[in-house]
Amino acid sequence: MKWLLATCVLAATPSFAALQQTAPIAPESAVSVETPAVPYSDYADLVIASPVIIDATIRSQVRLKPAEAPDVLQNAVRLYIEADVTALIRGTGAVPPRIGYTIDVPLDSRGRPPRYRKMRVLLFARGVANNQGQIQLVRSDAQRNWTPTNDALTRRIVREVLAPDAPPTVTGIGNAFYAAGALPGEGETQIFLTTTDHRPISLNVQRQPDQPPRWSVALSEVVDQAAPPPPRETLLWYRLACSLPAAMPDTALHGSEADNAIVREDYATVLSGLGPCGRRANPAGQ
Repeated sequence: MKWLLATCVLAATPSFAALQQTAPIAPESAVSVETPAVPYSDYADLVIASPVIIDATIRSQVRLKPAEAPDVLQNAVRLYIEADVTALIRGTGAVPPRIGYTIDVPLDSRGRPPRYRKMRVLLFARGVANNQGQIQLVRSDAQRNWTPTNDALTRRIVREVLAPDAPPTVTGIGNAFYAAGALPGEGETQIFLTTTDHRPISLNVQRQPDQPPRWSVALSEVVDQAAPPPPRETLLWYRLACSLPAAMPDTALHGSEADNAIVREDYATVLSGLGPCGRRANPAGQ
């Protein structure tokens, strides 16, 4: 027999330890029900958190006994699922053609769990140490219905995340300054962001007399003032819209009261231009 991308064996029967490695219950989201508009930010959260992403079709499900899942919430149940792998979307090694994992799901009004058999799904997961036939979902809602739209979005975000020039993860605001220009109403605000890997990223807001402020993002020391803001539903937009604080922190301001007021106003302009993050799912456990 052959592995997907290498030599392969069937998934082994799960050990008790492996069965305990499951994402916590989220009653409204553990069952994958997609809304018509696919939320980019939710999928970006999942992709970033998942070293392994698999396209698979569920082969079987087994309801675990309470003794095998003592930490499951009331009115919920833990299922052990086996699925046949269609494609490995993200991962550094091979996966067998059949994998196993657990998922906590709410019971319906008749005390029954959802039926997943033959359902095609996207699985956002991590591997289980010393057991290549098992995976662990990264979140309670990390089993998603497969649709062409969901698959395409997942693959696009994976490409964005793994690209050599992928924007860094934003952790906050370091410093912000306003410099007035030669003419009344002319000036520039620079907002320097902090990142996990200390790569530079800044927000730049240009003010011209009798014109609305124009802002851009710089991912290096060189600022292109003509660059447009990042389009929505791109990784750079996500890094900003879902990470920036709702207000300019006082600790980042070092100018006069009047200049600081302009910085706050320009920062609000940036937030307004980005729009809401749009995250729907509970990001706990990402």
